[in-house]
Amino acid sequence: MSCSKVILLTFTSFLFFSKPLFSELSLSSEALSEIPKIFLNFAKKDEIFDWMVGIRRKIHENPELGYQEFETSKLIREELDKMGIPYKHPVAVTGVLGYIGSGKPPFVAIRADMDALSLQEMVEWDHKSKNPGKMHACGHDAHVAMLLGAAKILQEHRDLLKGTAVLFFQPAEEGGGGAKKMIEAGALENIEAIFGIHSSLSLPLGEASSRSGPILGGSGFFEAVISGKGGHAAIPQHSIDPIVAASSVVVSLQHLVSREADPLDSQVVTVGKFQGGDAFNVIPDSVTIAGTFRTFSSESLLQLKQRIKEVITGQAAVQRCNATIKFETKDQIFFPPTVNNDDLHKLFQGVAGDMLGHGGVKDMQPLMGSEDFSFYQEMIPGYFFFLGMKDETLEQPVSPHSPYFRLNEGGLPFGAALHASLAVRYLSESRMTSRVYNEDQHDEL
Repeated sequence: MSCSKVILLTFTSFLFFSKPLFSELSLSSEALSEIPKIFLNFAKKDEIFDWMVGIRRKIHENPELGYQEFETSKLIREELDKMGIPYKHPVAVTGVLGYIGSGKPPFVAIRADMDALSLQEMVEWDHKSKNPGKMHACGHDAHVAMLLGAAKILQEHRDLLKGTAVLFFQPAEEGGGGAKKMIEAGALENIEAIFGIHSSLSLPLGEASSRSGPILGGSGFFEAVISGKGGHAAIPQHSIDPIVAASSVVVSLQHLVSREADPLDSQVVTVGKFQGGDAFNVIPDSVTIAGTFRTFSSESLLQLKQRIKEVITGQAAVQRCNATIKFETKDQIFFPPTVNNDDLHKLFQGVAGDMLGHGGVKDMQPLMGSEDFSFYQEMIPGYFFFLGMKDETLEQPVSPHSPYFRLNEGGLPFGAALHASLAVRYLSESRMTSRVYNEDQHDEL
């Protein structure tokens, strides 16, 4: 046996069998830097990996939409019971909060979303969705499996937790604002910081990417009914044409970005729905348009909302039409931008670098996709990152929300170990910071 292996074996034995010592003292920086690798090796064990894959496939076979994740929630609670992890349920209808550690401050949260999408799966494999019209096409099944994997890691090594890790199993991310409901239910009480993970189909295994500051856009929804006066297409002078009015609206909305927005302040306005009339020779009474708008700041989002309202009503009036507008529905609510905390970014880079090597930690450009994880970040420091789960067997990459969505289950141990390592590192550094602060106070007194 080589000298390096002897040192690592000695360190590992010391780390995990010297429980009284580590219950009293903070982990050294050298010990903390080894934990991510140790956790990853633990998660890669055949029995742990196969267990996570099994959970992911059970959930994939039985996808459930937002606030309907009853069987998924039941499976999660059963696994937590097997591990001896206490939890709170129901939270926000189907959500679950698990607790590992001392039960005392500091508290840090790690989160997974549970809901599926209204899609018919087109991938033919042994674990294809059994629920017609429903599919896990955004990786939330893998997110749950990875968080349960992190729970197993942390429970096995709970003496390393200098505080309490809280497991957030959240419903209804896909438009339902489940994070907002979790907050309203008191889930963030006592929580200092929160981490979230998302599978990436473009990153290979062993890589993760994120950035400090804005990483995902805030998003809003609008739907407008533009009403005129229907009539025969051959005598338009006797009608008030809402199709012409709606067409003017669509063109004018594009000017909000090209002519009004700061070029350095990225914004998007897209009209994806335009419905009016059933016959080629009849002017309809009304037209319905709907779309989305996105920015990287809450201020720009609110400004864009105001201008969209003004443009729709103004352009409709120019064409002698009336317009009614709504900006939120039960299933479509405003999402703030997802903005990563700078201190947590540094912590993530350290943990991910220790596990994946610094070449495996990528800086990414912000995306205009939205995430309700942003609701947590409005309340406390939060950090969201992407984990490589690219399926290298595919000739053409697929995108999230595709009926052909496939991911590489080999990424599950990486996600579980990252979740667990971030929790341990945050609690250890938070405790050390608190101790220094208290000692300074004592000296001054």
